[in-house]
Amino acid sequence: MADPDDPARAALPDTSLALCLSGGGYRAALFHLGALRRLNEVGALSCVTLISSVSGGSILAAHLAARVSPWPSPGEAFADWCAVEKSFHRFVKRDIRSWPVFKRFVFPWNWIRPSTQVRALERIYQRDLTPLTLGQLPNQPAFVFCATDLVNGVSWVFQKSRVGSYRAGYLTAVADWTVAKAVAASSCFPPVFDPMPIRASDDNHFAGTSLSDGGLYDNLGLQPAERSATVFASDGGAPFVATVPHGLFGRLKSYLSVMGRQAGALRKRYLMAQFDRSERTGTYWGIDSAPERYVKDLPDDQKNAPPIGYSKRLAMSRIASIRTDLDAFSDEEIAILANHGYCLADIALRAHAPSFVRIAAPFAVPYPEWMDEARVDRVLHYSDKRSRFLRWLYRTIRP
Repeated sequence: MADPDDPARAALPDTSLALCLSGGGYRAALFHLGALRRLNEVGALSCVTLISSVSGGSILAAHLAARVSPWPSPGEAFADWCAVEKSFHRFVKRDIRSWPVFKRFVFPWNWIRPSTQVRALERIYQRDLTPLTLGQLPNQPAFVFCATDLVNGVSWVFQKSRVGSYRAGYLTAVADWTVAKAVAASSCFPPVFDPMPIRASDDNHFAGTSLSDGGLYDNLGLQPAERSATVFASDGGAPFVATVPHGLFGRLKSYLSVMGRQAGALRKRYLMAQFDRSERTGTYWGIDSAPERYVKDLPDDQKNAPPIGYSKRLAMSRIASIRTDLDAFSDEEIAILANHGYCLADIALRAHAPSFVRIAAPFAVPYPEWMDEARVDRVLHYSDKRSRFLRWLYRTIRP
């Protein structure tokens, strides 16, 4: 999926197993976290050699880089996974969206400084998510944080060894660049956050470059993994919602949604076609899916057992409709997203990549008390509202 004229493609190292973590704010990050819990239990996570991430996926990837150390040897599980989860849960219970936006629009001296919001976001990531620099990232797995180069209209990457895009060029002396900067650029979704400018104080080579959310170009984060023999793609992005557009704003929103749907669908179909043609191995699971769709691909001795997980109806109507945002998530939302990711990753792995199940770990849903669909449906009824006040108000008036 990369541009065939990219001269850097031939220099990229080949990797055996890439894990792609999509964008989608805290919702995607928590969905991925549930999936990675199961991958870790069965020893599949330890086999990953590259982690490509976008936006919400980059938030989780930065957390993994700081917390999962040393990375487990192939076929083993990281022993203290509970600590990884608990610290990340504390982070996503905070609203990191409102203060940067408030700071930009309330203080007049920030009105002419378009980078105020994203710089504030970067400081939050530096203080509360990860203190690492790119030079401190591990060699194995290789972490790639994806943003969008708005000047050249291509993907921009932050890696241990280089930063840049194939059109702007790559800088290799980046050991002192912070992971927080990479995550802020990857997750500054429009129109809430302005793009991140790369100034001369950062590097003269890239002065004038403007970066935005990686999901604008490749929300699945598949491009850095194009040379990988095996791909695990975890998709927590927003599904397309059929609506009748009204007014100018409604039409503009529909235009952007259709363009985004086309780009995402093309990348996904290309990946699936490669799987079907046996050009590469791996699997894909999406937040709007359900375990039942994987049953036909399971080994014969596993097809008779009913799949454990949420139904397609609930996944589409409630879970996939949870807001894609960076405001505070509740304990209930955290638990449901973790359950959903866990169940989908388990059956997707057994159906399409059973050779990576290295440990016979028992299947145990993280939060079994939240597997009742009626209860989940009721709790998530207003989780699509971006305003915390509106969510509280709706639940108070219509519990």
